[in-house]
Amino acid sequence: MTQLAGGSGLAGPPPVPGDVEDARAGEHLLPARRGRSRRSREENRAGLLLISPTLVIITVAVIIPIVWAIALAFQQVRLLNIRDTGIIGEYTLENFIEVLTSPGFFGALWTTIVYSVCGTALAIGIGLIAALALRKPFRGRGLIRASLLLPYVAPVVAATFVWSTLLNPQYGFVNWFGTTLLGWEEPVAFLSQRWLPVSVFGWQIEVPIALVTVICFEAWRSFPFAFLFLTARLQAVPDVLDEAARIDGATPTQRFWHILWPQLLPTIAVLSVLRFIWTFNNFDDIYLLTGGGAGTEVVSVRVFDYMTARGDIGAAAAQALVLAAILAVLVGIYLKLFGRQEEQA
Repeated sequence: MTQLAGGSGLAGPPPVPGDVEDARAGEHLLPARRGRSRRSREENRAGLLLISPTLVIITVAVIIPIVWAIALAFQQVRLLNIRDTGIIGEYTLENFIEVLTSPGFFGALWTTIVYSVCGTALAIGIGLIAALALRKPFRGRGLIRASLLLPYVAPVVAATFVWSTLLNPQYGFVNWFGTTLLGWEEPVAFLSQRWLPVSVFGWQIEVPIALVTVICFEAWRSFPFAFLFLTARLQAVPDVLDEAARIDGATPTQRFWHILWPQLLPTIAVLSVLRFIWTFNNFDDIYLLTGGGAGTEVVSVRVFDYMTARGDIGAAAAQALVLAAILAVLVGIYLKLFGRQEEQA
């Protein structure tokens, strides 16, 4: 007993056979773990190598221009001294102050919002009506579907030229038809007249005819995009649901609201966000039709005018940055309020 207590060299109880086996198994697993770790590192390197061309393209075509535009927005840059301007310079907030206090900015912002909301809603509405009308098969349906894509695939220059010719107050077909057959007192300058007095049930109201015209053009040009998405979604709806509702005596309106609408709502939500973003940033349609005149000046047209007519690159970049921030806020509010409900639907 004294030798055992005084340090006979025994460090503790003898090892348990199970522990020895676990230790030996762990020693055997170490090379396998090292092999898996080496293999995972090789796979990561191979993945980075494969996506490196995409990363380079995104960096050159997207990230660098965005960083450059942000740097220009905080500097006093004119067209004459842009060659001497770098990313690092004398940063200031004068461009944003000038943009936010300039006359007409908030009017252009309100015009942009009205143009975007109305154009998006009208385009999706027309696309939905067309998709529902062409849902059932009939002879010539494929030809009609193909013809509905023409406004979307046609060059914007050609489309705006056709509309400008048709709406011309001197020789346009629309004014000839209106004055000859509809009894208009005089031709209407759809693209150069800001207000058009219209009598409705004895009330005289002023219609922003130029803005209404460019909204109609935007809806006509972009509704095929919504038509394609909604047609594809309608084809995925099971016919059994519609047949069962018809057997139960449901009316067409009830079948639409209780069967088709819940199926189409997520697609309409995505279309609303995409079309609103594209319409909010739209420039070429309005510039080619009206040049931003007659109450149709949107923020993107103001950015172009600041950059070309005034040569103020810094103010143009600041205005574009403000436009992007406002768009991000509006889309964020929309997704916060309606995104979760539409995902559940």
